[in-house]
Amino acid sequence: MTATTTRPSRTDEELPSVHRPLPSWVLPVLGAGAALLALGLRALLGSGPVLTVVFAVVLFTVLVNVVSRRVEGHRRSADRTVTAVVSAMFAAAMVPLLSLVYTVVSRGSARFDLDFFTLTMRNVIGEGGGAQHAILGTLIITGLAAVISVPIGMLTAIYLVEYGRGKLARSVTFLVDVMTGIPSIVAGLFAYALFVLFFGPGVRFGIGGAVALSVLMVPVVVRAVEEMLKLVPAELREASYALGVPKWRTILKVVLPAAAAGIATGITLAVARVIGETAPLLLIVGTTTSLNLDPFNGRMATLPVFTFYSFFQPGANPGPNLDRAWTAALVLMLIVLGLNLVARLIAKAFAPKGAR
Repeated sequence: MTATTTRPSRTDEELPSVHRPLPSWVLPVLGAGAALLALGLRALLGSGPVLTVVFAVVLFTVLVNVVSRRVEGHRRSADRTVTAVVSAMFAAAMVPLLSLVYTVVSRGSARFDLDFFTLTMRNVIGEGGGAQHAILGTLIITGLAAVISVPIGMLTAIYLVEYGRGKLARSVTFLVDVMTGIPSIVAGLFAYALFVLFFGPGVRFGIGGAVALSVLMVPVVVRAVEEMLKLVPAELREASYALGVPKWRTILKVVLPAAAAGIATGITLAVARVIGETAPLLLIVGTTTSLNLDPFNGRMATLPVFTFYSFFQPGANPGPNLDRAWTAALVLMLIVLGLNLVARLIAKAFAPKGAR
């Protein structure tokens, strides 16, 4: 005969209490109260707007924590507190970005007209003129840099992922990591020193700027392509090898098409990364007020250098030069935005059908 034991029932005092959620109106009320208290502190102490906003955010977070802890419990209170902190940090990060966009758009719209895109600065003093020569120079030099960098970067990444083993692969990886953090002015000095050996001191032409930008672009392409190739499943390679396909053909027909979306996105973002560089182009390309489309002969104008000189040498009447500088910055920002949109479209176009 087995003895049965009964567990004593838990009393109502021992049962965990069920917390009710906060009503939807509580958070707006707490936010309004924190804002009013912050404005009152500003009126009493005469603090600036930044300190007022910081005080309001801190006070709102504390109020949310206290009220939520009393009504919803410890776990829900901790979740709301972390959410408030993360949201505040996100808003703080967005403030300078939105301020930058607003400033560039508002000031750059003054000369955002047809003349700015169809005229140059040749024989222009004061008002008028445009940046056609700088826009085309930027596109030509950046395009040449991409032509130089993309094959080198892709082949290096393929070697590191598919073939690289031992000390050589580790050395290449180390050098790529070092090049990723190289200052842009060093790339310009390298290009200048390289071409001085062949053409003598004072050399200035567009291909030198393309070489300088490619020094900055190659490690970005290598890292982007390398990460995309690593994401290709090993089963695809093994299935190709099992069918007797050689390794080079497997890379060309299986691996690269599978990673095409990420590779195209990485290359586009690498171009956007270098298109706004100024220091290398100041050293090796220089600037000009005329339209020069030959990157192998003479100075060329670019948007970053055009903007720099417009600010640096505004002249006796600085208004027109500053307007042109802001408009050039706006055009450069729009080009970068366009490249990012192209990267997203390419990624969407090459993505697997199930992931679209």
